[in-house]
Order: sequence, then C-alpha cells, then structure tokens
Amino acid sequence: MHKAPMATASAPSGRRRRAIPALMLREIGSTFGRSPGGYLWALAEPLGAILLLALCFSLALHAPPLGSSFALFYASGYLPFSIFLDISGRCAQSLRFSRPLMAFPAVRPIDLLAARFLLAALTHLVVAVLVLGGLGLTVRAAADPGLRHLALAYALTAFLGLGFGAMNCALFHLVPVWERIWGIATRPLFLVSTILFLPEHVPRPWDDWIRLNPVVQPVAELRLGLYPFYHARDHAVLWPVICGAGPLLLGLLLLNRARDRLSLG
Repeated sequence: MHKAPMATASAPSGRRRRAIPALMLREIGSTFGRSPGGYLWALAEPLGAILLLALCFSLALHAPPLGSSFALFYASGYLPFSIFLDISGRCAQSLRFSRPLMAFPAVRPIDLLAARFLLAALTHLVVAVLVLGGLGLTVRAAADPGLRHLALAYALTAFLGLGFGAMNCALFHLVPVWERIWGIATRPLFLVSTILFLPEHVPRPWDDWIRLNPVVQPVAELRLGLYPFYHARDHAVLWPVICGAGPLLLGLLLLNRARDRLSLG
C-alpha cells in the first residue's frame, strides 16, 4: 500500500527521461533529414571553412604561427569557435523550434534544451574527430596528440555553448530585444577568438583583454594537445567554466520560473 505513491511520483521522471531521446530523434529528422546531404553538410561546412582559411593565408604567409600545416592550425582555432557558436545558437532556439510540444505535460523547457544540446554536442564531437583525425594522418605535429587536452578543449567549448545557449533560450523570449543585442555583440567574435593568430603574439596589455574572451581558452587547450612544443601563456582553464556556469544557472532559473509564460509565447 505504501508503494503506490512512490510509483506515481516516479512516473513523471520516467516520462521525462523518455522525452529527451524522443526529442533528439525529432531533431535529427528535422535538422538532417530534410536534405539528402544533411549529415554530410555538418562535416563539409567546417571543413570547407578551414580549407578556405588555409588556402588564403598560405598564399600570403610562409608558415602558420604554429607548426607547418596551415589547415591544422586554423582547424585548431575554427573548430572550438564553430562548436561554441553552433551549440549556443541551437540551444537558444530550443523553445522557438519545439514550442508546440510544451503542450504535453511530460515536456519541459529544460527537456527541449537538453535534447538540442546533446544532439549538437554529439554531432560536433564526430565532426571534430573526423577533421582532426584526417589532418593528423598527414601532419607530424598531430601524430601523437595529447588526448587529455583535446577532450578538455571539447568539454570546455560544449559547456560554454550550453551556458550561453540556456541563457539566450530564456532571454530571447522574455526580452526580445536581447536577440538583436546578442547578434551585434558576437559579430567581432571571429576576430578576437585567436583563430588566426596566437595570443602570445599580441602585445601587452591587449593580450590580457583578448583572454577575457572565454573561447580563447578552449582554443589554447586544443593547440596544447596538437602541438607538444606549444606553451600557452597565462592559460586559465577555469575561466571558461566560470563564464559558462553563470549564464547556465541564470538560464535554467529563468526557464524553470517562467515556464507558463514561455509556453504561451
């Protein structure tokens, strides 16, 4: 007689656990299933950008800032940048993409956010492994990569994307003008994320200002794994954790407290 309330209480959590995989399957069909090359485009887009950067700068420079491969150097900068931008963007659009599903009691805003994050993170993990693995077959610097550094760089980038994506997921709906402000504020991000250069080559005190960009630390961490001879100056792994945790907590708090308003739009 005492087991019934426990079973009843566990039922919503069980439905929610099933809701996230179902939402991920829906996301896969809508994101990659609408075009024949949907899955290939997820790989072709970052690879094309990296090769274009490598081609352009190889015509102007004799060697990249690290190593001898232009493609590997720009991949080490562009991949964390693109992962952060895509994960944060997809998470920010969670409610807009799946708002009708919130009519079901088992689906919460956090479930929508979790499903989009997990799918985007897994997709980018596969893409990063394929891109870096392919380049590693032809570049000596990546023949013996530091897997701990590579894994940490990916985790930091994905966490940053989740944090800012969760915050924007709530703010885009609660404060509509914030979407335009965010778009304007992130436009220079490509230029200050050390994709094209090393922060050590920037004169002081400007290098300290550049390191305030939390994307710079995952880029440096990835390069530590790809280039054993590289020593990142003033490298602070905790900085992107702090920068991601604050927006994540704010976003989860807003999503939880404003569920009715968010579901009604």
